[in-house]
Amino acid sequence: MLTLGDSAPAFTLPDTDGAEHTVPAADAPPATVLVVTCNHCPYVVAWNPRLRAVAEEYAPRGVRFLAINANDPERYPADSPEHMRRFVRDQQWPIPYLFDETQDVARALGAERTPHVFVLDGEQRLAYRGAPDADHHDPAQGAAWLREALDAVLAGERPARPETDARGCSVKWRA
Repeated sequence: MLTLGDSAPAFTLPDTDGAEHTVPAADAPPATVLVVTCNHCPYVVAWNPRLRAVAEEYAPRGVRFLAINANDPERYPADSPEHMRRFVRDQQWPIPYLFDETQDVARALGAERTPHVFVLDGEQRLAYRGAPDADHHDPAQGAAWLREALDAVLAGERPARPETDARGCSVKWRA
């Protein structure tokens, strides 16, 4: 499991268009946000508008965003690659949505929930992990914990709150 200060696990995963995304990136961005997520979890559905807003706000500042679905699509067909493609198309989703078919990346990150957020600094080391904010029911929260972590990393500082409890549905591991 990835702990604070650890280098990101190396991986390459395809997105819904078949393009491959690699971490660590050859040209490291000032920050990278990895979100282990899925299609069907009500926590994910509630937080998605906030995650989208953060991505749209911080991407122009050089922050890289990647969403990773590791759920077992055989047991949870709503999380299949076909449904992922439909979600990206229907929502005009601005974040590359990657499929972790082997679940190796989610395991290496130590993902427990959907969504589970991981922020990497410019050296691609873990600076924050946890929930986007304190309450998926309250849109006014605005993904405050994620924003605080990104602001700190972009300022070259450590986040004041580097870990929070991930909240959401469990990652649906293969049996």
